[in-house]
Amino acid sequence: MAGETVITIIGNLTADPELRTTSAGAQVASFTIASTPRSWNRSTNQFEDGQALFMRCSAWRDLATHCAQSLAKGMRVIAQGRLQQRSYQAQDGSNRTVVELQVDEIGPSLRYATAQVQKMQSGGYQGGNANGGGYQQPQQAQQQSQAPADDPWGAPAGEPDF
Repeated sequence: MAGETVITIIGNLTADPELRTTSAGAQVASFTIASTPRSWNRSTNQFEDGQALFMRCSAWRDLATHCAQSLAKGMRVIAQGRLQQRSYQAQDGSNRTVVELQVDEIGPSLRYATAQVQKMQSGGYQGGNANGGGYQQPQQAQQQSQAPADDPWGAPAGEPDF
């Protein structure tokens, strides 16, 4: 992985992820993330949108399936991965080069929305703690809704101290 360019992009999906299967049997999800910078204009006292970046993305194998099942057009997402450049010959005979994001991690942004996380049973990360990497099965989450009194992380906090 040395020498690869790793980036994080935050933006909205322009369409539902498109799930395909390669001739070798691997699943790949393709989608585009639109990221538009906003800045405050003091003279007009309002936000102004900058020029949008449309980043083509691909996710492979289990991540591809998870993207297709969980993400939809318009969702705000945070994606991290490696920039990859590839060249090809178009149908008209011209040579083209594209840069796309090979997604390693992706999820919904919780800035303006909420999400319900469900760990998948097959494959995936098996963490080193008792509940399998920090995710609970829905039935376990319901059973453990009451936190012990001595658990400072289990009870909702009041107003912040700052």
